Amino acid sequence: MHKLLAAFEERLAEVNTYLDFLISLDEQTKRGPPKLVGAINSITAEQQRILYSSVYLHLYNLVESTMTRCIEAVAQSTHSAGCWVPKNLSSSLRREWVRLKARTHTDLTPEHRLESALNLFEDLVAQKPLSEFEFDRGGGGNWDDDAIQKMSERMGCNLSIEKIYSAIKRPGRNNLKPLSLVKELRNNLAHGKISFAECAQDSTVGELLDLRDKTALYLREVVFSFIDYLNKFEFLSPQHRPTEILK
Repeated sequence: MHKLLAAFEERLAEVNTYLDFLISLDEQTKRGPPKLVGAINSITAEQQRILYSSVYLHLYNLVESTMTRCIEAVAQSTHSAGCWVPKNLSSSLRREWVRLKARTHTDLTPEHRLESALNLFEDLVAQKPLSEFEFDRGGGGNWDDDAIQKMSERMGCNLSIEKIYSAIKRPGRNNLKPLSLVKELRNNLAHGKISFAECAQDSTVGELLDLRDKTALYLREVVFSFIDYLNKFEFLSPQHRPTEILK
């Protein structure tokens, strides 16, 4: 199993473990107020809502960790051979490399901008092998399917999500798409705009499971797309890709 897929499945298993607990709690609720073994007091409806709201945090963590690992895997692959130089990169990644080296999206003084330009010039003239570089991902807390699509396009990775496309693009609660809902509720919780009890006020275990399924199916297809991108060396320009494609 590819390390990207293994990492994704491991993080998803944590989400599933938590949801298994909520399913058990929900089953108990049908027979009366649920209670943990050995506990004196029952779990209140408000406490259940607080527990439900944590699912949005778990799901967003899954989204961001998946994209972080995919992006890092691309960055590592560009220098893993120890012989590729900037001209070997695909047009998409050359653009990202220049963005980093020239610091084009950073406010700089004229002197610092000149220094960045000189560093870029020296690397190109010397044809130094690529070192690992970090992609500009923007601020945290912004990952949804639109952001994932844009980042993938920036890197030249074609996402194959036809199987899940309609489900992941269909608006639901708050007229938001599944990943947009996860992002919004996670950010509202993180910034204190809503309480945990308010966050899951209208949530059911069934709805949370459906949200988990759509999120997981979509992210798994994203992971497969990045694995295919890496195995085919699509981070390199076509003429510089190894002839033997990894399996």
